[in-house]
Amino acid sequence: MHAAAVARTRARNPANDSRFSHPDNRLFNRFCHISELDPSGSLRAIAMKQLRNNVIRAGLDALYFSGAHHLLRPILAGVGAIFMLHHVRPARDDMFQPNQHLEITPDFLREVLAHVRALGVDIVSMDEAHRRMRERDFARRFACFTFDDGYRDNRDHALPVMRDHNAPFTVYVASDFAEGSGRLWWVALERVIARASAIDIVRDGATLSLDAHDDDAKQAAFQQAHDWLQTLASDAEVQREVSKLCARHGVDDAAIPRELCMSWPELRSFAADPLVTIGAHTISHCNLARESEAEAVRQMRGSRERIEAELQRPALHFAYPYGYRTAAAAREFAMARELGFATAVTTRPGMIFPENAEHLTALPRVSLNGNYQTTRFLSVLTSGAATAMWNGFRRVNAA
Repeated sequence: MHAAAVARTRARNPANDSRFSHPDNRLFNRFCHISELDPSGSLRAIAMKQLRNNVIRAGLDALYFSGAHHLLRPILAGVGAIFMLHHVRPARDDMFQPNQHLEITPDFLREVLAHVRALGVDIVSMDEAHRRMRERDFARRFACFTFDDGYRDNRDHALPVMRDHNAPFTVYVASDFAEGSGRLWWVALERVIARASAIDIVRDGATLSLDAHDDDAKQAAFQQAHDWLQTLASDAEVQREVSKLCARHGVDDAAIPRELCMSWPELRSFAADPLVTIGAHTISHCNLARESEAEAVRQMRGSRERIEAELQRPALHFAYPYGYRTAAAAREFAMARELGFATAVTTRPGMIFPENAEHLTALPRVSLNGNYQTTRFLSVLTSGAATAMWNGFRRVNAA
């Protein structure tokens, strides 16, 4: 760029003004430089994710510091809540943790349980929650704790905490993970990018090279690759593309489920604990909405049948993998009902209201997100104010 043009660009760019040099304005500065420095969009990806997280955090803070959640609790807290978790394990020091939202620490889980108990809320199993909804027994508010995928840390780190609080919980198991034959592609992608300085993907017929030379670049590369994978037509394509990346960068994606997930023998002893319920989570952890009706039914029924055969216990409850609107909707809700599941949970945010009893296979949950492990947010989350705002104050979102 010509020197005069550079001077004009710097003069009109607020990021070069000393008023905007405070560290708190780093995100703003990133946006100001996007058009100059980021023609590929990698910085834009990370900036947008940071902006989204900051907006959510600001919203939670606003509800907390205004005290509005206290006023809204009697109206918006409903009759119960189903909390959603994945990993529970000690915090890691890695700067690059794109899947951090899927894990909380044992200490934070203790805080959550103590907070729920202090509210006078009953912590119940999914069986008991089902009974209360079916019988319209809403004399006392309830909470359920649910863990997706069947990670070994649920046994090693969550179970001791749940025992300390005599708190029942449900773990939804993808049967291929328990077999050791599944593919946790989001973990594999994280490991590929963690060890690479750049990765190549083919999008719309063109090879796109994603920079991954430092932590910020890795985060942006992960987001871009993740978004690209979500455009593929099937889970088989997603797994195939991630496996190609793993092969090029020396990551053994086949070993990941054996490393992270409980095996059938481990699940048998785990399920023997009276606090534990095992539910189904499909065979391969697929996006059911992408599958044909026959394949979706096979995934749901096959997962339950394998769990029941291996554990000799009924698997009455189901969790939709991914669980957002484009992964589980009316067709999948009807399938779960027709297959005889007592309940099925989504990842759509929301509290449980009496009206949810009419939609037992489309139940919302409250995510315990690893990016927001802050004690003050607990009272906001359990008040129902945050999920109500997300849902436009609709009590039921089951369409």
